[in-house]
Amino acid sequence: MREVSAVPQAVQEDEHVWIPTRDGTRLAGRIWRPVASDTDPVPAILEFIPYRKRDLTAVRDSVNHPYVAGHGYACVRVDLRGSGDSDGLLAGEYLEQEFRDGEDVLRWMTEQPWCDGRTGMMGISWGGFNALQLAARRPPGLGAVAALSFSDDRYADDVHYMGGCLLSDNLSWASTMFAYVSCPPDPQVVGPRWRETWYERLDGMGPWLADWLTHQRRDDYWRHGSVCEDYSDIACPVLAVSGWADGYSNAVFRLLEHLDVPRRGLIGPWSHKYPHLGQPGPAIGFLQELVRWWDHWLKGEDNGAMDGPMLATWMQESMPPSTAYDERPGRWVGEPSWPSPHVERVRHPLGDHRIGAPDERPSSPPLSVSSPLSVGQFAGKWCSYNAPPDLPYDQREEDGGSLVFETGPLDERREILGGPVLHATLEVDRPVAMIAVRLSDVAPDGRATRVTYGLLNLTHRNGHAEPEPLVPGERFPVAVRLNGVAHAFPAGHRLRVAVSTSYWPLAWPPPEPVLMTVHPEESALELPVRPLSAPDVLPTPHFGEPEGAPPLPSRQVSPGEERWTVSRDLVDYGSALEVVKDLGETRLDDIDLTLTRRAHERYTWCGDDFGSVAGEIRWDMGFTRGDWDARTTTRTTLTSDTTHFHLHATLDAYEGSRRVRSRNWDWSIPRDGV
Repeated sequence: MREVSAVPQAVQEDEHVWIPTRDGTRLAGRIWRPVASDTDPVPAILEFIPYRKRDLTAVRDSVNHPYVAGHGYACVRVDLRGSGDSDGLLAGEYLEQEFRDGEDVLRWMTEQPWCDGRTGMMGISWGGFNALQLAARRPPGLGAVAALSFSDDRYADDVHYMGGCLLSDNLSWASTMFAYVSCPPDPQVVGPRWRETWYERLDGMGPWLADWLTHQRRDDYWRHGSVCEDYSDIACPVLAVSGWADGYSNAVFRLLEHLDVPRRGLIGPWSHKYPHLGQPGPAIGFLQELVRWWDHWLKGEDNGAMDGPMLATWMQESMPPSTAYDERPGRWVGEPSWPSPHVERVRHPLGDHRIGAPDERPSSPPLSVSSPLSVGQFAGKWCSYNAPPDLPYDQREEDGGSLVFETGPLDERREILGGPVLHATLEVDRPVAMIAVRLSDVAPDGRATRVTYGLLNLTHRNGHAEPEPLVPGERFPVAVRLNGVAHAFPAGHRLRVAVSTSYWPLAWPPPEPVLMTVHPEESALELPVRPLSAPDVLPTPHFGEPEGAPPLPSRQVSPGEERWTVSRDLVDYGSALEVVKDLGETRLDDIDLTLTRRAHERYTWCGDDFGSVAGEIRWDMGFTRGDWDARTTTRTTLTSDTTHFHLHATLDAYEGSRRVRSRNWDWSIPRDGV
């Protein structure tokens, strides 16, 4: 990324401001704005997230917000209630309290002398979610939003459940927020009351995972904050952005299809990152695009921000399987709308381990599979955070425990854009079962790169609101939707569909092993084919080089550790996937602070004992400055049996060597068809 210090307008920073809410709770904000805004007000942009503006996101914020501010905006970065330096308690995601606070912050912004009354919202992940959620409430003055790595459906397409299957990222993410919410405010900001505020948090918090496990079907808990409930609630322009290695690319397609406002979509090769920091590359000049978006919608400039295709996507070239990529070769393609007139839905019938041509009618006997628990250990994360190696590895070992269907070598290159669908007629021998479907690109040497995948809890085959137990031995049809993708299969490669009855540890397995029978003669793979004759519209490269403001100085005091280890003991058949993300000690010299962050995830199982699966996650967080030394250790363990999930969590908080809080939680939560 090119560091840009010479922006069009001089910027001043208000390192800390208190923003009042209607109930008197103060939220902590940081503001970058043009010096000239003292006398010449400008539009204001809000980023409203719980990830600690003063330290954990300070470096990223220093790249993004001063750059945008230097182009004529007041950028306001606010910690959610109960996070960072803000007062109060944070009791969960996207609560009504969060929305009211967001409305209060936006109103406060419009009342400041440096704001001209026009506002926007931006953010990635949590900030992308609440930008859309607040847009749906239509607060006065909100003129446009830019949402990145988000979902419009909190149940069907978020970190918690996928196709009604419980994701292990649900446990992982809950553990992350358990750790983050346990952290203290900074004494340099809140003064002597920092300890009182911290203790209030420690005493008032609890693991959110218990709530998420209590709601295993799509109910009002998940409908709240899901803008898909009524897309017409959103009345302002929307820029929707994600990446193919991200977990959230599907929502971009849905917003483009269902919103009735000016909108643009952008999907690159990236993981869960801003595109100007995008990995895998190529990263792009996203902040330039963002400024152009704001200039058009908040300043009324006729700058071509809405010219060109509605959707810009990176058509990825075939690559050998790898758990990490520096770059994904490809090219930009543009679509005038979504669904695109350039994409054809083509159905390929299934045969005896074959994917047939559209005009074939292959015959096949029923085919059965009961997958070992080891299928899924090379699946990577549900959402890549570019924390290598978190992408899927060679699928050949996974395919060995799956039912496989494959084309012959392709006569010519084939490109797909969108979400494939497996239409299948199944029968199972248990009342609760799941299906995992993977589409892979198989090279002539046999290496198999997973292109996309989908999951479906088969008790949810008729919808996520009312699960229906399966009748063993009874046939039923399903449509398994795979994640959207843009991928080019070269001539000579094969397309492979692999079907398995479990996908652990990416998703929690069913209560018991399942024998699944597929009836190929009643099944087909539907592919979103983009013909080679379709116009690309966009040149490659289309976007400028990445730019950003110079980051705040930070330095690594002690090294961290990245580890992703699969192990198997052939004596007792115990297996484990162990993930370590240790950021070591990082020093923020501008505030004289040393940070430590370490996450250790361990997923275990024994042979094919479905009752043995377990997830254990520990987080260690630390903040040190002089004689201020505050640390927390959080642990979360999830196990299950045939009828219940069992959740145990602990929290220990320390000042120096003195433990100041120790808490324990235990729940047994009935399984609801999961």
